[in-house]
Amino acid sequence: MHDSSSVTDLLFVFILAAFLGFQLIKRVSPLLNSPLMSLTNAIAAVVVVGAIMITGEEGATPLARTLGFIAVTAATINAVSGLLITDRMLKMFRRKGD
Repeated sequence: MHDSSSVTDLLFVFILAAFLGFQLIKRVSPLLNSPLMSLTNAIAAVVVVGAIMITGEEGATPLARTLGFIAVTAATINAVSGLLITDRMLKMFRRKGD
């Protein structure tokens, strides 16, 4: 179990990363949306693997298993929908004969 100071540190890092990530994505040009989607799909895949590891950890509490399941589900939906959107965007740039 984590002590309260490490939980506070982790929460601070999470909030800081969320803020910086939002600021970064907000400033991305719409022309770079496809590479950005590819990057977020890769991040979602890493989240899926991490959430599976946490969910399947021996001795995990029911709360950790429930949150892990929610994380696996949400990250999988994010990755699959991101891939579908990227594929649809790339189809817009193909020539009619291809």
